[in-house]
Amino acid sequence: MHSEIYASPDFAMVDVTLQPGESLVAESGAMVGMTTNIQLKTAARGGVLAGLKRKLLGGESFFINTFTAVNTPGMVHIAPAVPGDVIHANLNNETLMIQSSCFLASAPTVNLDTKWGGAKGFFSGTGMFLLKASGAGDLYISSYGAVHPVQVQGKYIVDTGHIVAFQESLTYSIRKVGGLKSLFFSGEGLVCEFSGHGMLWLQTRNASSFASWIHPFRPVKAKSN
Repeated sequence: MHSEIYASPDFAMVDVTLQPGESLVAESGAMVGMTTNIQLKTAARGGVLAGLKRKLLGGESFFINTFTAVNTPGMVHIAPAVPGDVIHANLNNETLMIQSSCFLASAPTVNLDTKWGGAKGFFSGTGMFLLKASGAGDLYISSYGAVHPVQVQGKYIVDTGHIVAFQESLTYSIRKVGGLKSLFFSGEGLVCEFSGHGMLWLQTRNASSFASWIHPFRPVKAKSN
């Protein structure tokens, strides 16, 4: 498997070249285009129960698409749903924790599981569940905006809506900044404090913040008398 990332960091797209018999697993709706010798199969990854777990608990798509090159090398073009960047990680029997909306695609050898974030994640803005990617193989992670890597050495604080992924060696806790007033009126309030040593990837834009900004501009239908 070979890949190239284009139009980064604003409107990233990934070209993945598959050798005969090689496969790529991607989120439903990620495919932009593909060569005619690519075979597409759609199924619930890990079976129906695993698909339901991801959909109900992690907020992910129930279905996963598998692209396989038949007879000759083929190419698949994939892109995330939101404008932003894509990063490539080559897992070597290691684990990454991914914000549920940031998984884009992976090799079939990468294991994906929905991980309980505990009560500490309930008010985090990123949901109570993370995706746990482990094993070996290529992994593609998307972001809203550009990706900014941070090497954590000790402690680091980040707004919860800007988290893309982090290494399993990092632990975290959710807490508020300031008092109750800042939680509801400042636009800040809930942050994630990471501890340990490892890599953390952030996104430069926050989908929740954008939704709040655009809310006053929504057309409102007048009530009829």
